[in-house]
Amino acid sequence: MWRKIFGGGKHTPVSDEGDLPSRSIIDRSTMPRHVAIVMDGNGRWAKERGDSRSAGHEAGARTLKRIVRAASEMGIEVLTVYAFSTENWKRPHREVDFLLNLFDSFLEKEIAELHAEHVRLHFIGRRDRFTERFLHRMEEAEVRTANNTGVHFNLAANYGSQDEILRAVRSLAARAAAGEIAPEEIDEEVFSNTLDTAGDPPVDLFIRTSGDLRLSNFLLWQSAYAELYFTDTHWPDFTPEELAAAIEDFAGRNRRFGGLSAEE
Repeated sequence: MWRKIFGGGKHTPVSDEGDLPSRSIIDRSTMPRHVAIVMDGNGRWAKERGDSRSAGHEAGARTLKRIVRAASEMGIEVLTVYAFSTENWKRPHREVDFLLNLFDSFLEKEIAELHAEHVRLHFIGRRDRFTERFLHRMEEAEVRTANNTGVHFNLAANYGSQDEILRAVRSLAARAAAGEIAPEEIDEEVFSNTLDTAGDPPVDLFIRTSGDLRLSNFLLWQSAYAELYFTDTHWPDFTPEELAAAIEDFAGRNRRFGGLSAEE
């Protein structure tokens, strides 16, 4: 299988397993620093196959592993994925329990490999509804990978962007009330560094799978000038090759950030 990669005029073989070209041929000048993904469509994928939603979530977890590796190989700085939202608690208890156990199993089974591949793992979102065992596993994974220099992998669990923004506002309001910071000192940089993604660059490329055309309360502040990429592909079928296609599409966008391009 051959496909054009990143608009560089070169063609590089890509295997049926989704192997990617080496980092050396990627045009880093057009590479998004921060890619965010809404991993949608596990249930629809399973339904089309007459299978259970649980099977769809398990397939989605396998896809996530491949995409994290692909992002690292491409040289993407930050990958943030929407794993479980603050609204997902409304789902049936059986499905919620399965998802939480799947996260726990993912950490237990994959952390050694992620660490060996130099991935730096970080969880974003509220932590007040997780079990002590899961919290310990989360923290252990973060500490173990903290000094890794590969892709910074943010896993959004019990996350909602509006909730994140409110938590940041309350934190800054408390600091201002305590005299630690003056209200006029609160600018975009200070606010950004109060969010769960403190220290990360803004989202450049926002990908959503499975056909829905909405942001679903994910990284609203961070995605203010993100390029949006929607695909009908269900998440379990999303491949490293399609990630490369999204990045190729991104490379062709004219990002003006409210200004004018050189031609204009």
